[in-house]
Amino acid sequence: MAQEPRTIVITGGGSGIGRAVAMQCAARGDRVAVLDIAGDTAVEAAAAARAAGAAAAIGLACDVSREESVAGALSESERVLGPAWGVFANAGMDAGGFAHELPFETWKRVLEVNLTGVYLTCKYALQQCLKASRGGSIVCTSSPGAFVSFAAGAAGAYSASKGGISALVRCLAVDYARHGIRVNAVVPGATETRLMWANVAPEEIPRMRRQISAEVPIGRLASPDEPARAVVWLLSDESSYVTGSHLVCDGGILAKACISV
Repeated sequence: MAQEPRTIVITGGGSGIGRAVAMQCAARGDRVAVLDIAGDTAVEAAAAARAAGAAAAIGLACDVSREESVAGALSESERVLGPAWGVFANAGMDAGGFAHELPFETWKRVLEVNLTGVYLTCKYALQQCLKASRGGSIVCTSSPGAFVSFAAGAAGAYSASKGGISALVRCLAVDYARHGIRVNAVVPGATETRLMWANVAPEEIPRMRRQISAEVPIGRLASPDEPARAVVWLLSDESSYVTGSHLVCDGGILAKACISV
């Protein structure tokens, strides 16, 4: 018997991996709420989700660093689509700098968006899951930077935020397992998204792409669809005994020693 459509909420869903998850959830007939700080991209992605087969879809502007924005967006999603069953807490940013030079406001903003944003998304989604008493699945976006330092350096704020997400995932998984709510993290590697090149000058992107591809064991960057498939698996009943885990989808980056001999 076919599974009833479920409501899946995706932050940072207007582009990149978030959008790819929205399209894949749509293709299996879910109801999809696309949240993004750029409201127009959220609305466009929701329209594409409906065309891809979503039972229903809504696009909402949401700044995950602001509690009232997250609360409002999750409330509207629940009103239109019903309570969340699946959540992809994915919205994030990257701003680099060495610690002795990094402006405090930059540090604060990265932590507010990446870590506090995931916490707020989980907070209001968990309220809906608990109220509905049907279990659920939450997936948060971590990073290889949560486990190792990037060779290029100057990623302290980003890596700290992702390490915090990984710790939060483990705690939430234990806290909510008794309610049938699973909480996991996906760990994407180098992926062809806008965020990948956030700190790279446009003219340097082709050279950097070649360099990164040469250093990734698989020999290329991922397309957004590839880590998205890992997320969708974690959001499905096929992963029903998986919680508190990190599904690494990085082309072999974390498996590789940093020295070449």
